[in-house]
Amino acid sequence: MKRKLVFATNNAHKLEEVSAIIDSRFEIHSLAEIGCHEDIPETAHTLEGNALLKARYIYEKYGYDCFSDDTGLEVDALNGAPGVRSARYAGEEKDAQANMRKLLSELKAKSNRNARFRTVVALILNGEEFLFDGVVEGKILEEKRGDGGFGYDPIFVPDGFDETFAQLDAEVKNDISHRGKAIRKLAEFLLQRD
Repeated sequence: MKRKLVFATNNAHKLEEVSAIIDSRFEIHSLAEIGCHEDIPETAHTLEGNALLKARYIYEKYGYDCFSDDTGLEVDALNGAPGVRSARYAGEEKDAQANMRKLLSELKAKSNRNARFRTVVALILNGEEFLFDGVVEGKILEEKRGDGGFGYDPIFVPDGFDETFAQLDAEVKNDISHRGKAIRKLAEFLLQRD
């Protein structure tokens, strides 16, 4: 029988990415599939804190083994911003286009375009908490390129590539991305514990 795990998200892109990485012995369910439609507060000041808040919320309220993630884009020239505020950088509406416009505007006069995506995954398994992280270094472009991906993907080029995350094939992106790295650590851990 497959082990059931809840991924504390309703983001279809994230669900697709994660399901492609996690072993088929695990059945991944979204928040909607367990009847959770509320917006879980992300009020911590760190990615680790937000990931734990979401996982604890699901575990305590619904009783499922679960995992959640929080991701931030950290730009060197902006002292690590937007960081933990990445999803709401331009306002509470979580508008990716507005977030990119604001970021590109703030970087207009900056020559250092180095940045990294960082993901932290929090897992709660039988009441125990575990953290996994993944980082990918890269640069911020001056304009958007590509139609794939989501969030800041059209303006982020990972080191060693010429294409943005929005231009890369989904399989390639999963192989090298921050979320892919963190989820693979989670998957390896789950297989060892299974």
